[in-house]
Amino acid sequence: MSTKISLISLIVTLMLFVDGAWAGGDVERGAELAADCSDCHGEDGKGDEEVPAIAGMDAAKLAKLLADFKSGAVESDMVDFVGAISEQDMADIAAYYASLPH
Repeated sequence: MSTKISLISLIVTLMLFVDGAWAGGDVERGAELAADCSDCHGEDGKGDEEVPAIAGMDAAKLAKLLADFKSGAVESDMVDFVGAISEQDMADIAAYYASLPH
């Protein structure tokens, strides 16, 4: 029982210190790449009434959404913006936005 509690405590502690890099992205590089995103989503990633907020979004979910836009699996005007970026770029951008507060 004590070992189980210790293991759970360790896992919870590790989860508290994991940032956007969990999804394989580089937050600093993502911040540089996200400069283009801020034109619509705002400097803080909180969007507006026409553009969704992406600040604080789960990095893996955002990276998948960007990939879905690029592949056409999800219809969006975003296809014009993600067409030229790599999967690593998407992971970096997603890690950056995941690191921002909601």
